[in-house]
Amino acid sequence: MPSPANSSTPRTSRTSRTSRTLLVAAACAGLALGLGAFTFQYAEGLSYFSTNPRACANCHIMNDEYSSWSHGPHHVAAGCVDCHLPHEVVPKYLAKASNGYHHSKGFTLEDFHEPIQIKAGNAAILQANCLRCHGDFVHDIVERNKSAADAVQCVHCHRGAGHGARP
Repeated sequence: MPSPANSSTPRTSRTSRTSRTLLVAAACAGLALGLGAFTFQYAEGLSYFSTNPRACANCHIMNDEYSSWSHGPHHVAAGCVDCHLPHEVVPKYLAKASNGYHHSKGFTLEDFHEPIQIKAGNAAILQANCLRCHGDFVHDIVERNKSAADAVQCVHCHRGAGHGARP
């Protein structure tokens, strides 16, 4: 018959190991949560839930775009989200999440193209929003060229309409 001391040793060792594992897991989770909270606060994360164009200039690389938009013709009629995000709720937040991920990754790792360039998916959103506001005016020009690879893109002729170099 085993003695009481021998039978409690494996149990105490197992409990001690489990406690240590839980303590390490809690410390890692706390570290990740703390680092995430600090980064979110430092990057002014809450501002990205707004529609304020100033949020887009939180990163220095967008300062020229923000400044030229502030002095441009769209300043009184449209903000960044009006042109650069879909207007339907689910696609809007999916695009915001995707852009937020790519922007934070690019700016953190400094692996983005400079000057910053719009990606194909975001260019399609921009084109759709140009047509949403100006579609009646340009209907004859773009109607027959919506789906072709060489379709008329508003920014081809109006590159600086929302922001950009002004003559």
